Parts: sequence; structure tokens; C-alpha cells
Amino acid sequence: MQKRSLIPCSFLLFVAAIGTIAGSSGAVAQDVAQSIDRRPWMNPQLSPEDRADLVLKQLTLDEKIALLHGNGMAHDANWQAPLTPLTNGGAGYVEGEKRLGIPSLVISDAAYGVRDSGANGRYATAMPSSLGAASSWDAESACEYGALIGSELRAQGFNMTLGGGVDLAREPKDGRTFEYAGEDPLLAGTIVGNLMKCEQAQHVVGDIKHYAMNDQETGRNFVNAIISKRGMQESDLLAFHIAISIANPAAVMCSYNRVNGDYACENSYLLHDVLKGQWGFKGFVDSDWGGTHSTEKASAAGLDQEQPMSNFFGAKLREAVDAGRVPLSEIDDHVRRVLYAEFLSGVVDDPPQKSVVDVEKGFEVAERVEENSIVLLKNRQSVLPIVPARVHSIAIIGGHADVGMISGGGSAQVDPPGGNAILPPGKGATHWQDHIWFPTSPLLALRAKLPHTKIDFDPGTDMDSAVKLARSSDLAIVFAYQWESEGMDLANLSLPDNQDALIEKVAAANSRTIVVLETGSAVTMPWLDKVAGVVEAWYAGSSGHKALANVLVGDVNPSGKLAITFPKSEQDLPHAAIPPPPPHLRGQGSAPVNEDAPPSNYAVHYDEGAEVGYKWFQAERKTPLFPFGFGLSYTTFAYSALSIDSAAKTVRFTVRNTGTRAGTEIAEVYATLPKGSDETFQHLEGFARLAGFARIALDPGKSETVTVAIDPRVLQTYDETASSWNLAPGDYGIFAGPSSDHLPLSGSLQVR
Repeated sequence: MQKRSLIPCSFLLFVAAIGTIAGSSGAVAQDVAQSIDRRPWMNPQLSPEDRADLVLKQLTLDEKIALLHGNGMAHDANWQAPLTPLTNGGAGYVEGEKRLGIPSLVISDAAYGVRDSGANGRYATAMPSSLGAASSWDAESACEYGALIGSELRAQGFNMTLGGGVDLAREPKDGRTFEYAGEDPLLAGTIVGNLMKCEQAQHVVGDIKHYAMNDQETGRNFVNAIISKRGMQESDLLAFHIAISIANPAAVMCSYNRVNGDYACENSYLLHDVLKGQWGFKGFVDSDWGGTHSTEKASAAGLDQEQPMSNFFGAKLREAVDAGRVPLSEIDDHVRRVLYAEFLSGVVDDPPQKSVVDVEKGFEVAERVEENSIVLLKNRQSVLPIVPARVHSIAIIGGHADVGMISGGGSAQVDPPGGNAILPPGKGATHWQDHIWFPTSPLLALRAKLPHTKIDFDPGTDMDSAVKLARSSDLAIVFAYQWESEGMDLANLSLPDNQDALIEKVAAANSRTIVVLETGSAVTMPWLDKVAGVVEAWYAGSSGHKALANVLVGDVNPSGKLAITFPKSEQDLPHAAIPPPPPHLRGQGSAPVNEDAPPSNYAVHYDEGAEVGYKWFQAERKTPLFPFGFGLSYTTFAYSALSIDSAAKTVRFTVRNTGTRAGTEIAEVYATLPKGSDETFQHLEGFARLAGFARIALDPGKSETVTVAIDPRVLQTYDETASSWNLAPGDYGIFAGPSSDHLPLSGSLQVR
């Protein structure tokens, strides 16, 4: 992977200038030295902290406040300001200070690719969904993912990203599940942390979001998430902490919702006590767009920057300072953090230069990540991979698979080249919450891979026609989708548009039926026992069709494993349904709510605490449809020879490829608390916690002894009274294997 130089351009110029002293009679060197003397903060050899402090001393109060709010959002009539045209067509703009060399922040949404590129006459690669990338369990893939988005942001002229979603999939019906990285704090934190670390390394301001407990879209602007501090610390906050410790992001975005009564963007516990206090976060906190609700309370709680306007952190903030209600020291802390972020990320020394996006590189990276992300869920009688000698005809049915694959909506939406593939040319412009298909045709990709196989398509809208084609074919592949978007939640986890019935009828007509799922979350499968194979492709990105075809024909052995539990029914979840808001607040789920809005009595109670996903299923003794960490391969693996080093907190074991194909196994290690160590929450002993994992590539018959380090953070419990973490003495159960519900190796780790 090509990496950007981390040496600032200004420093390279400085060195070059010094090198010309002999040939220029010292004039250039003298000019450079004088420039550094005039602007000592431009010396890249100083720390970001020192550089920020030097700039802070030069700023007037008005200049400081200008750094603490946005100036509007392009393409949104409600969020327009005089400087909005400077947003570069992006999500927001913060005016810099040109006289001091501090650049403006030019901001873009970029959850799985740069948003609004098509609307601005540009191109952006769509990566697989974040949930898909998490299902690769691959930190290197996550790094490639982030680095590509960072480079395309710079090529389009942006220097700040709004990607990096790390909220846990506590509520799998959440419309933004596809933007997040699954249900486990260690996995989600590791994937998002590495993604944002490598994205920010491209010299863009990294921004991890939505902090915190933004686990549903219904009533998101006012819903009150009620959860114990312990439950929060051991779940969503732990995921954020792990991600932030890896990425060292320049910014963290606070979320729309309330947490235990206070809006997240004015929640002193979240911002002041935990993020900046316990974790020592040095960057700045920016609000979600329209998520600021006050001036003095938000400022005191730790909000540093209002987005995308200046309703509370513009004239009102200046007035509060002049009246003595907000101390200048508080303003200085906000400003120092913004300046620190700009120096830390490299946007001062290496500003973006607009250029042409490397389209082919984007295709290659998106294909590699998707190949690692696809999960094989069922493969009865080895119906996959497709063997041309045994399969002479294939029926491709449903899902618009003749022209493309679906993508996720909302602010994460990436514009497909040429517009929505299911609409006529020129009619496919992207709009908010449109169902958008990329021009990534599985039909064409499979025909290219299997040129001597008869492959026909039926849209599936006429079930009799689909059944007729399936019955006359050696193999039937049904493409099914579940669309998700910001601003709405799923009513349930069923496939929409009568697709379950279509799959049932096709499977009845052809026992060799495979279902390819293009989903943003878990789905229920009432037809599971009747089909031969199930492949989870997620939202597959700009090269999803090629990656999927490679897996279906066996050129790539699937290695992905679920980052989210698939339940048999919504009734098995902690919350079978998302309750609707009270009547007077309905319809405000996506609209900004200001401080004059009626008080909300809409709350969700997360009494399950840290029991998110597989932990809930284990603690409640419920069997899921597919467990967290599950995924099949075209080969088989065996585990043996477990040993544990308690002092080093490492686990060693051997994995052997016992099949006939080369493949990659994701080996998972889980831990349970010592018996009797948790008198307050004895039921927590009812689940195992993911404590480490490793990807191992093995040729047939080969084995490898792997060492997995146990992350001590997942072994600890949070003491609310002392506001501290405890690692209890005793024997921790250690288990290793291929998934959360199949752990053939066991032992104990001793903590004394």
C-alpha cells in the first residue's frame, strides 16, 4: 500500500531552502529563518501542543470564536450563511485565520466514501459498508479503507472527514447499522480505530462519531437513552475508547440524542468527565449537524465547535463572554483544541491540492476489502463454489442483479457514476433517502467468470416467471436486499418487498438455490432450511460485483465472519420493537430541535447494559440464527494445543487447514470473569467477552501456531462508585475457536 509522506511540505521547503545557501548567498535561508521567527508556530519540529499555544496568543476574541462554529452546509436550504459557498459542495466550512497561516476546515461526509461527488461533478469510490469491513476482522483492510477515503477527500479539496462511526449495534433495526462496525467493543474499536488512523495519516482531520449511545434513528434529536454508567462504559464507551486510543483522532463528533437526561453535545459526563478527563482526549468535540442546543451549558460541558451554523457558538457565545457568563479560559481551551487538531493532522503543513481521483486504485481497494468482508453463512452439500463442469445453467433472480447492487442512504450515500443504475440514463440523480443501486452488475460479472455457462436473469416481480426459470436451471441464485438509511429505522428485520415469499417459491422449484444478501444489518430468514446456500455480501461498494463473483466461483475463498448476531426473530432481542415517540414529537426525527422545543418524555431504557449482541444471547440462553463471529469457508480448520501465559496475558494455540483449498481463518479468543468476582452483576458471568483475534492464511494441510494477546480492557469491570476500572483477581476462563458459539479450546488465565 502506498503511504503518504508524513514529512510536512513546509519542512521540506525549509530544508531545500537551507540547502541552497551556498548558491544563493544565504538570502533564501535568511528569508526562511525570518519567516519562522515571525511565525514560530509554522516550525514543524515543534509539537502540535506548542504550536497551538503559540497561535492562541495571537488571536483576538472574534478570531477565536470564528474557529468555534460552522458557516453552513451546501445543498441544504435551512443551513445557509454568507460563507457557505466556500464549503466546496461539502458538509460544512470553518473559517481559518489567513494572516496566521491557519487554514479553513473544508468538511465532507465520508462514512464509506466521499458524499455528494456526483452532485459536484466529481467521482468517489464507494467502499463496502462499515459493517462489511468489520466482518473482515482485518485491521490492514481497515487501514486501506481509510487511506483510500483520505486520499480521495484531499483530491477533491477537503481536509476534514466525517466518517468513523463506532456506535455499537445495540439495536440492529437502527437505520445506520451499516455505517457502524458491529456489536462488540473490541472488534468495532479496532476496525474503526485503524480505519481512522490511516485516513488521518493522509493529512485530513479525522472525526470519530457519534458520541455516544446513538443507537437508533427514531426520534434521534430528542430520544433519551437511559443506561447505567457501568453498562455504558463496558459497551459503547469502551468501543469509542479503543478506537480513539488507536487512531488518536483530531476530532470527536457528539451525537443528537440525550443520554441520561442531557443532550450528548452538552453532556458533562460524556464530554468533560470521560472523553477529556478519563481518556485525556486532546482534540476538539464538534456537534452533529444541528445537534447544539445551548451556549453556556454546552460550552461548560466540553463542546468545542458548533456545526454547521453559529446559532449558539457565534454571537451568543461572544455575548456570554462579554457578560462574564463564559470565562475566557473556556474559550481558549476550545480554540486550543481546534488548533491542536489542525497541527496534529497535518492540514497546516500539507494542505490538500485538488487533483484527479485514482479511479482504478479505488476499484482495486474496494474489491480487496469486499472479498475479505463477504460471509458464507450456509453451504449445503458444497453447492458453492460454482463448478462449471457440473453447472451448465444458472438462473439469476431479483435484486436488480442485472444492472447493479444496492447501497446505504443518508449522509453516508456515495453517488454512483452515471446515477442510480435502476433508472434510465440521465434520470438517476441521487436524492436524500433514495434507494440507490451502483452500476455493479452481478449478472455481468458472473457471465465474465463463466463464459461457457448459460446465465439468464429474471427480475422476480412475476413469481411464476421466476419459478419457471429456476426450475429449468442447474442452479438458482436469488439476490435479496434490505435498504437502510440515516433518518429512519427498520420496522423489523424481515426482507422487504415480498422477497421472503420469492425465495420460498424459488427454493421449492430448485433445491440448489443460493441466496445472496445485500443488507445493512441482520435479517431474519424464514426460508433458511429450504435453500442450499446463503452469502452475506453487505453493501458491497464500487467493485462488489467482481468481489462477489470471485467468491461464488471459488477464485477467492470466503473468510469474513459476522460482526453482528443474526437473531431468529426480533422477539429474541432485548427490544423487540422500537417504541414510537409521543404524538407531539412525531415527525421530528431528522429535524433540528432547538432549546425552545417542548421537553421530551421519549426515552429508551437500555437495561441490558453491557449485554449487547452475542452477550445478550449467551446471558439469556437464547440460540441465534447465526452467532457473532460465524462464517464458513471452502476449506476446514482444526484447533489444538492451547497454552496460556498468565503473566504476559497471551494465548497460544495451533490452527490447521484440514481441507483441500487454501484459506484464511479468523481465530477468536473469548474470556469469562472469575466466578464470584462480580457480586453486583452476577448475571454478567453468563457471557464471554471477545478478548482477542487473529487472521491466519493457510495452505491445505498446513498449520500455524498463533499467539493472541488478551486485551486487558475487556477483562475489567467498571466501578460506578469509584469511577474506575477493576481487574478482579481470580481465574478467568479462556476459550478459543472459530466463532462465539463454537470454542473447542479452553483454559484459564490467572490474575493474582
